Amino acid sequence: MGVAEPQTERVRLDRPLTTDAPGVLAILGDARTVEHNPSELLSDEGGAAELVGRWIRHWDEHGFGYWYARLLGEDRIIGYVGVKRMTVRDRPVLNLVYRLAPDAWGRGLATEAVAGVVSRVTEQMPAEVILARVRPGNLASQNVAVKVGLRRDIALDEHGEDGLDWAYTNRVLS
Repeated sequence: MGVAEPQTERVRLDRPLTTDAPGVLAILGDARTVEHNPSELLSDEGGAAELVGRWIRHWDEHGFGYWYARLLGEDRIIGYVGVKRMTVRDRPVLNLVYRLAPDAWGRGLATEAVAGVVSRVTEQMPAEVILARVRPGNLASQNVAVKVGLRRDIALDEHGEDGLDWAYTNRVLS
């Protein structure tokens, strides 16, 4: 089942293309962007191309995934947001990811884009559990999760590659 592109007021969300790996490197190559997830720091375009390739394969297999975020009327990627299938604590979930470049922070763009994705996924895949994994110290990401209607779900908290991940879901399982 595919998920149609969400509509937002200021942000265009596009399916990933391999040609946009330099834009992903510009985001994930900035240590500020991955402050709470340092293992995601990229150092070269080859790593970005590999990552984008995984995103494209997820789209090909499942009909949904991560979208590139661009300001309306602009081509530069300012971030990415979307969901991918995964299993957490033996439960299938749609892992919600949102990451914007530092120059896009503080304007409500993440909340807008994430709200569009959550709304569209909930509408088109209502039985799915949407899960955002957030570091306890990442207050901005926690605020986005809460603003789009997700709630803390300690049953899905777990240690990730960079430390403890707090779970926020659209349907609390605990």
